[in-house]
Parts: sequence; structure tokens; C-alpha cells
Amino acid sequence: PKFKETAMVFISDLQEEIEKQTGYRSSRKRRSEFQYDYEVYHSLEEIQSWMFEINRTQPNLVDMFSIGKSYEGRPLYVLQIGKRSRHQKKAVWIDCGVHAREWIGPAFCQWFVKEAIGSYQQDSVMRRLLNQLSFYIMPVFNVDGYHFSWTTDRFWRKTRSKNHRFHCRGVDANRNWKVKWCAQGASSHPCDDTYCGPFPESEPEVKAVAKFLRKHKKRIKAYISIHAYAQMLLYPYSYKYATIPNFDCVESAARSAVTALYSAYGLKYRYGPASTTLYVSSGSSIDWAYKNGIPYTFAFELRDTGYFGFLLPESLISPTCGETTRAVKAIASGVLKKCKPARNKFPYI
Repeated sequence: PKFKETAMVFISDLQEEIEKQTGYRSSRKRRSEFQYDYEVYHSLEEIQSWMFEINRTQPNLVDMFSIGKSYEGRPLYVLQIGKRSRHQKKAVWIDCGVHAREWIGPAFCQWFVKEAIGSYQQDSVMRRLLNQLSFYIMPVFNVDGYHFSWTTDRFWRKTRSKNHRFHCRGVDANRNWKVKWCAQGASSHPCDDTYCGPFPESEPEVKAVAKFLRKHKKRIKAYISIHAYAQMLLYPYSYKYATIPNFDCVESAARSAVTALYSAYGLKYRYGPASTTLYVSSGSSIDWAYKNGIPYTFAFELRDTGYFGFLLPESLISPTCGETTRAVKAIASGVLKKCKPARNKFPYI
């Protein structure tokens, strides 16, 4: 589309903004987990060595494992955070980096792990959460795409799988789930950013996570996927305008999460069903997780609302991750409570 002459320029030097985030900084502290800089964006290699380091130095709270391999053969690592326990604990799943260019996602997953471990002794809420729940955290879901967004195309979104009939690569990993697959809000054309893939779970990354969630669905009570940007907290349904059966419980969990987030820096988040709050999309992970029996499923759209968009400056990593941690703690705390939906909310209808 042709833009009007009055189009506003938000970022005058886009290249400079990109280089600020990818350029190698001498202050980049790697090896030791105690010196790791959580306020810069990290490449896939750095994130993976950080995972190994956390796993090595925190054996009583952390367990690291792989749930499969990506299209290009990279391991799909997950961290399990929580106090070891003899009985099967309820669990919360959090994934970040489903869409490659949304760098604040993996930054949040790392931040949350740091907070969980670092505040375990002092923070009674966090201690209770880690004692009574297991957190499965996947810092980079779309490992191939994330790597590609660092090396080649900063604005890449999809996976990196090859298509036999078209030269275009990749599938939208949030349109590839087996729930109302490739209907409204997804594209059947391989060159589109919202391409649903040749069939549901065609992407090894999606297939691996779906398999893991199916295997543990009795214990997993909440599924949280971290995206950017829009400043929203979304829950099902994405694929249709309809109210979920446990709407009261999910809505009240969302409200307390958004309230907790607001309490940090006064940032207002919109919340509601994905279809009406953002847009209709089919084959999404929150719809799939919900349909597979996980009662609380959420997608966060982190900062901002479009000024920086995918190029959120590193100076905003700390406030963004700080406030989001409060929201996730609120959701996890809700998982431990029994929610009784109001039966007689509309007695006269």
C-alpha cells in the first residue's frame, strides 16, 4: 500500500537501532551465571550455554533436558524449575521465542529463571510457588528462526523448514497446532508470515512441545506463551468468538495478573479472549493447550504498542521483565487455589 506523505517516522535510523542490539559488546559477560547480563539480548549460543551453567550451578532447583530437535537439528532445551519432590506436582509451562523477531520473549524467560532462583530464599510467594509447583521453561521455542534473526534477517518470524514447491521457507509456529488448523487468520501460502504449514504439527518444534504437553497434561495446569508486542494478556478462544466454559476462573486470573503487572510501573494491559482482544487466528498454541485439558492458557503480548515494536531497546528489558514476572507469579498463584465459578451469576436468564 502507498503511504500518505504525512507518514510518521518513529525510528529515524533503523540500522543503527538494530546494530545497538546485535553488536558485540565488550561488557557482555558470559561464562559464569553470576555475571550473566540479563539486561542485554543474547544469541542462541549464549542462551544455551547460560542454560547449561544454570543447570550446573543450581542442581537443587533446576533440571535441564531436551524434548527433541529442530528442523535444522538443534536441540530443543527446557528447564524444569522447582524444589524436587517425591510426589507429582502441578506444573506451569512457559515458552518464549515462538516468533523469532520477538527478542524480548527469550529475555523474559531468562529473567524469570533468574528471579525464581535468586528470590527463592527471601520471597515467600516465590518459595511457595517453587515448593508446590514445577515450572517448565523453554527460553527459545523457535531455535532455528531465532538464530536466523541474529545472523541474517532481524525481522524473521517463522521457523526455517524448507518447502518443496516454493522457495519460501518457514511456517508460523503459532498457526501450526492441531486445533481448527489453517482456518481464519492463517494463510495456506508458504510465502506468507502466517503460513499454517503443510499439515498440523508439521514443524518438529511444535510436534515436540505438543508431545511433551500431551504426556504431562494431567499435571500441567497452566500454559503461558510469551509474545510481543501489544501490551495484552490473551486467553482462548483465538479461532472463534465464543466464551470458554471456565471463563470466570480464567478471566479473574487474567485480571489479577494485569493488576499485578500494573503495580510495578503503572503500565496498563488490555486483557480478554484473543479473538476479540487482538484478532481471530486458527491453529494457535493457547487454543490447542486449552482443548487438550490445560485449564489456564495465556498468551502475553509484551511491550510496547508499536513505537519500537520488535526493536524494544535493551534499556526496557528490566522494567518489561520485572512487571511480567509479577503477572506470571499471579497466574501461578491462582493455579494453587481452587477456583469455583459463580454458578448463579445470571439467575434470571
